[in-house]
Amino acid sequence: MKKYIIIALIAVMLLGFIGISLYYAYSNGYIRMNYPSYAEYPVQGIDVSHHQQKIDWPILDKQAVQFVFIKATEGGNHKDSLFQENWRQARNNDIPAGAYHFFTFCKAGEEQARNYIHYVPKDSIDLPPIVDLEYGGNCKIANRKEDLIHEISVYLDIIEDHYKKKAIIYTTNEFYKNYMVNQFRDNPIWIRDILSKPNLPDGRDWLFWQYTNRGRLDGIKTVVDLNAFAGSRSEFEKLMEKS
Repeated sequence: MKKYIIIALIAVMLLGFIGISLYYAYSNGYIRMNYPSYAEYPVQGIDVSHHQQKIDWPILDKQAVQFVFIKATEGGNHKDSLFQENWRQARNNDIPAGAYHFFTFCKAGEEQARNYIHYVPKDSIDLPPIVDLEYGGNCKIANRKEDLIHEISVYLDIIEDHYKKKAIIYTTNEFYKNYMVNQFRDNPIWIRDILSKPNLPDGRDWLFWQYTNRGRLDGIKTVVDLNAFAGSRSEFEKLMEKS
């Protein structure tokens, strides 16, 4: 009897060790759920903010980093502390860059648009402006604007008039289902789905896919978001054409 108990205990310990090891590997970016191929998605890139700390741009994998989305602003007055450094380094290393704004649900759209315009240079933008719409890190429900879609619309109108490009909307599956179905149909979608290939509930196509938030790249000390573009290289270059 004791023999079977010992075997059971060893089995439980092994399963526990395997579980902990898998969790550690996943949490630290050594394994992930999505591995989109370059054959299907030839243009791939990253998105970064001050959370990635100082990046060693010259040694980044040029295939994995064919573009970069850089956090610029948040809310009505916040500026990302490493935006200017990251923006300059991306240009110095010939990496097409786009700047994104984290949209705060408790601030007016006009106020947030002015914050972005004040900080992101119009004459140096490669990719369209981006607005980040998600629940994570946002205001509490009690503080949110009553008509959130209206505030987002105001933001987009101001931004698109200034930069003369349709803004890209970054969002999560949860926020898309709750707010975005059949909304802003003319704006390209950058969707976060770290579990599987995206499938939007209203049948809409997506333009960019954030397929993991736990990527690992030489030159970046932390984990980093990895993204794929839903098109060819020539289609990507067309996206960068000046108006």
